[in-house]
Amino acid sequence: MDFSSKLLENAVYEMSQLPGIGKRTALRLVLHLLKRPETQSEQLSDAILKLRSTVRYCENCHNISDTPICEICANPKRDATLVCVVEDIRDVMAIENTGQFRGLYHVLGGKISPMEGIGPQDLNITSLITKMKQGKIKELIFALSSTMEGDTTNFYIYRQIENLEVRTSTIARGIAVGDELEYADEVTLGRSILNRVPFEGSLKSD
Repeated sequence: MDFSSKLLENAVYEMSQLPGIGKRTALRLVLHLLKRPETQSEQLSDAILKLRSTVRYCENCHNISDTPICEICANPKRDATLVCVVEDIRDVMAIENTGQFRGLYHVLGGKISPMEGIGPQDLNITSLITKMKQGKIKELIFALSSTMEGDTTNFYIYRQIENLEVRTSTIARGIAVGDELEYADEVTLGRSILNRVPFEGSLKSD
């Protein structure tokens, strides 16, 4: 792809580094920004800079937050004895959109994946185990995607806490095996949360 401007080329290159955006799409987005008022580009760049410099992660669940404790964890109406383990912020948003879950979350920040060099120490697992040992959590719901990495992560955490007096469950298989939660429709995901099954039972049936 030939560019008449080095500035244009650099902008297209940086835009194309975003997931799901190829160079042609990046070029279209950059040219769109050039046609829009300069203030729109300034607002976009300011929003990104503020996101990178001021966003933080909840000290309790590791969800993205503007404050030390996120709004979900700080809500006294939420059931703090019920915790749903998810991979990232997109899964929190997907489950919240169902309106069927009133507990708290714990965001791992990924899944165990030896092929990608991601081990338990690279995820927010230690803090989860620490919370579990405090004895305040009565049920832990595994809501990771039904993939080999997701199942491996579920099983690893289960083995760490199986001697604790806590119920473990997993979302019902209304979510197809291999599917990511963020792509599930709200009705299916909501039913999967409500119809969750004991984690031990899911091990025996696999």
